[in-house]
Amino acid sequence: MARYTGPKTKIARKFGQPIYGPNKTSEKHNYPPGQHGLAKKRKKVSEYGIQLNEKQKVKYTYGLLERQFRNLFEKASRLKGRKGDNLLQLLESRLDNVVYRLGIAPSRAAARQLVGHRHIVVNGSVCNVPSSIVNPGDVVGVREKAKSLEVVQEHCGTARASRYPWLEWDSNSLSGKFLSRPERADIPEPVNEQLIVELYSK
Repeated sequence: MARYTGPKTKIARKFGQPIYGPNKTSEKHNYPPGQHGLAKKRKKVSEYGIQLNEKQKVKYTYGLLERQFRNLFEKASRLKGRKGDNLLQLLESRLDNVVYRLGIAPSRAAARQLVGHRHIVVNGSVCNVPSSIVNPGDVVGVREKAKSLEVVQEHCGTARASRYPWLEWDSNSLSGKFLSRPERADIPEPVNEQLIVELYSK
């Protein structure tokens, strides 16, 4: 799989935002990576470059490859409403992202691994496809025999789901309910989705 497995700090510094969470290295070195990172005279970025940069940032944030991202955008374009809002709603509805938002895993990459290793159930049935779209009313939880896993025990007590109005967490069953597709104002990711729409509309 052609997924990026290099230093995450380098990517976060490239975009100038902690897209993988708080990072002491990024805070200390708040400039782009590389030998020219501190150079004051930077080449002016074109409009296309700004749009491409925003798309790449979202891809790295949610852990998607180019074809996956393009297919999701095309699906969002077919839905009613604003394309940018639809795109973010679909990204937030991915199973790996829901597992992360519920607090079952410490990161989206860890959530993807839990799903791939068949530790997650949707409506009582095992689902090992991280890109699966969770629908409103679906219940996502930890498989019974996986509840004793260290990574699950360590992070399920964080009650991260309480931060998001579209999720409901049950600590007794280690499961959460996907109440509805999130409103754009509720999604905390610092994304300018309109730039992505403009990029793909060319």
